[in-house]
Amino acid sequence: MTAPSNKRIEMRNRCFVPVESKKDSDFDQTQTVDISPHGIGFISSHPHNIDEKIAIEIQLKPDTDPVLVVGTVKWVHRLPGVGQFRIGMNYDDFISGTPKRLDHYFK
Repeated sequence: MTAPSNKRIEMRNRCFVPVESKKDSDFDQTQTVDISPHGIGFISSHPHNIDEKIAIEIQLKPDTDPVLVVGTVKWVHRLPGVGQFRIGMNYDDFISGTPKRLDHYFK
């Protein structure tokens, strides 16, 4: 695991939203922390691996179609004393929706 570096190409917006997942999955009890048009940060009880590929669905607004992306874990940092991990992930590929939808949402 490596500490997060400050190589972001844009600022991330705070976004404290629980992640919906199957009980006892790698994403059970995971929460987002921040989001941008190119990546997302979250806190997890599961120590994801750097370069791990993860598919996530992002619901930008209620009653709209979500954006489905595949991303790569770029860094993982253990949070001291709480048994959780802070994880940074960049989007690699859009399965449904487009990067322009994310860009438009953040403007």
